[in-house]
Amino acid sequence: MAAANHCTVTEFFFAGLSEKQEVQLPPFLLFVAIYLITVAGNLGMIALIGFSSHLHTPMYYFLSSLSFIDLCQSTVIIPKMLVSFLTEKNIISYPGCMTQLYFFISFGTAECYTLAVMAYDRYVAICNPLLYNVTMSYEIYCSLILVVYIFAVFCASINTGFMIRIQFCRLDVINHYFCDLLPLLKLAYSNTYINEILILFFGTVNICVPMLTVITSYIFIIVSILRIQSSEGKFKAFSTCSSHISAVAILYGSTAFTYLQPKSVSLVDQGEVSSVFYTTIVPMLNPLIYSLRNKDVSIALKRIIERKNFM
Repeated sequence: MAAANHCTVTEFFFAGLSEKQEVQLPPFLLFVAIYLITVAGNLGMIALIGFSSHLHTPMYYFLSSLSFIDLCQSTVIIPKMLVSFLTEKNIISYPGCMTQLYFFISFGTAECYTLAVMAYDRYVAICNPLLYNVTMSYEIYCSLILVVYIFAVFCASINTGFMIRIQFCRLDVINHYFCDLLPLLKLAYSNTYINEILILFFGTVNICVPMLTVITSYIFIIVSILRIQSSEGKFKAFSTCSSHISAVAILYGSTAFTYLQPKSVSLVDQGEVSSVFYTTIVPMLNPLIYSLRNKDVSIALKRIIERKNFM
């Protein structure tokens, strides 16, 4: 580090989830298991959708995109976090930290909007089933996925770009297990007002806009379901949405708790706990939720297993 008027930090140290070296093995084994389940579950979901022709619909293409995002998000965070359980000092270079921050924001933002797009897809399927093939044509759902990724990259570029402009000096220990916006700002040596405004703005937009889209979609979905005469029809309609609602509740709840708190009441330890949910637990749970609570996915999995047994 250089001193005096121009201070620069070339590397950061992660404080990690626990500073006690003697209790590092159990969380290490736990997060190794979480990561293996996450990789297997999301890769399995992508492969299952790819090989099962009856799952080649917009709903499952969105789910495949969600699995890809979850796989990438967990890979950005967990492997580096595992190092902190094995080494006394978990070091990350300044460029490595900014790179991790960039991809973390990109995939986190993409996940929020993908869940919103999936809610809209369910709205069209249940409320306007006769127009579904027209409304959710190949061009439209590809465009929706593309817009999600473009906006995610834009959001990450703006936040990371302004973070790079900040000078870090003296303190270089990140009180977190990965490079996140709020813990990095606590180490800033220069003015962070613009960064705080950007975090509040994009945090509000990236949580509230998808959440309002989900809520609005499900209001119309519930109204439409209540009009269905048969109990079996109502149950089938609700069952197609239950897994999505579960994923939305976990992701938006933990993300809002972390980024939409007033600065005066923001607690680092609680932020770490909530961030564990949306960086490690959510990517692991999503494929499990959608496979265990989705009849079409279960049928496709059984067919592939039966096909393999006959070979």
